[in-house]
This record gives sequence, C-alpha cells and structure tokens, in this order.
Amino acid sequence: MASGKLGNAALTAATNATVYTVPDNTVASFGVYVVNRGGSPAEVILSVSETDTPTNAERIENVTIPAFGVLERTGIIAGAGERLVANDSTGNCSVRVHGYEEGAA
Repeated sequence: MASGKLGNAALTAATNATVYTVPDNTVASFGVYVVNRGGSPAEVILSVSETDTPTNAERIENVTIPAFGVLERTGIIAGAGERLVANDSTGNCSVRVHGYEEGAA
C-alpha cells in the first residue's frame, strides 16, 4: 500500500482532472493542496466521485483561491474506486494529493 504522495496534476482551465483513484480493495485517507500559480483568482472545485465526471452532489469544495494563494483540505476518506477530481477556472492551479492507503477489510 502506498503512502506519501498519491497523485499530482497541473490543471487545464475548466477541465476535470482525475488526480487520484483509490485502488481496488483499498481505503485511503488523504489531504489535498491546491496552489494558484497565477496572478488572478481561480475558482476551484474538488469532488470525490466514482467517475471522472462528478455530479454537483459529489463536490467537497467549491472555493475561489486568490492570486498565488493555497487551499489545504485534509481528512478525506475514500473507498475503492473513488477518485479525487479537480477543476479550476484559469488553468493556473497545481494539485497534490498525499496520504495513506490500506487494504479494506
């Protein structure tokens, strides 16, 4: 089972990016950092979903990150097959997922 960095991505404007998918027979506990590398605010949406195209009900964060700002979201638990999907309005954000995976009982 993995620990430490579980995934990362540089986002494309207004496009869903699956940054991390929990492996089969695994549960994961993780946190997410999103940094806005740009000089203007970016609207960021984070979702935990069973698909690469999450519904509104699967959103866990919908926030505007100021220019050169950072968002930290911790304490996320996801089961096998669930994925962290990120989207930003500007294409200037980078995402890092870090945490711990363990086999599901």
